[in-house]
Amino acid sequence: MSATPATHRKKITTHTLRAKKERGEPITMLTAYDYPTALAIDRAGVDAILVGDSLGMVVLGYENTLPVTMEDMLHHCKAVARGAKTAHLIGDMPFMSYQVEAREAVRNAGRFLQESGMDAVKLEGGREMAATIEAIVAAGIPVMGHLGLTPQSVHKLGGYKTQGKSAEAARRLVEDARILEDAGCYALVLEAIPDRVAELISHRIGIPTIGIGAGAGCDGQVLVTHDLLGLFDRFTPKFVKKYANIHAEMARAFAEYIAEVQAHQFPTPEHSHTIEDGEFRELLDLLEIERA
Repeated sequence: MSATPATHRKKITTHTLRAKKERGEPITMLTAYDYPTALAIDRAGVDAILVGDSLGMVVLGYENTLPVTMEDMLHHCKAVARGAKTAHLIGDMPFMSYQVEAREAVRNAGRFLQESGMDAVKLEGGREMAATIEAIVAAGIPVMGHLGLTPQSVHKLGGYKTQGKSAEAARRLVEDARILEDAGCYALVLEAIPDRVAELISHRIGIPTIGIGAGAGCDGQVLVTHDLLGLFDRFTPKFVKKYANIHAEMARAFAEYIAEVQAHQFPTPEHSHTIEDGEFRELLDLLEIERA
């Protein structure tokens, strides 16, 4: 069954996502970082678009997400907001924009809504972020939490590894999920945790869970669009399904273009603008150029 076109849908809100969980309807979320991608995703009928700090890797070419700044995020969020009018829009708070102290976190979170047209923000971390989340929510800003593999803590975690594999680590994740719900999060991203642990969390809390590498038991799913499309060629996480291989198609098209230009096969007359013969003869007279 095809998705409902965005032109026939109402704006997706936090209440829409909560209602979908209550009805048992899967929530769909993808990332976007620019206007044309956001426009295409929104028209396809996705529920939510995350402007993720993953842009640091898949768009800006960094080794990880840590160098991404507030200005980077706001710039890309503005572009996405111009393209997507129906999907629920979430801006990812970058590293060190919320960890220092709550007042700064509230101020930065507010910029995502006030300056760049986002509907909510996302931040990483468990119980240690509860007070910060409470402060942001108290300011009227919806917060999506993020547990499991949290890329901003990649050095602390020792790399991009599955989280919650031991009983004790899984228990802490379950507890953190409830703590974040109590702190005011309207939804949680669960990344790279065992499927049964993610399903258990999803059943034990009232807010939607959005899985990425967390199995089918979550209330919804999210993928990085560049991974889904085969646009990011550096590596492919285990949990990604490639629905296209656009990187290879781009490489083929670029090579064909180079070859045709070098062989004088492009541009052809159909790709060129023309001038009427009489006007061109007059031009040659004006320039005093001898006609061939």
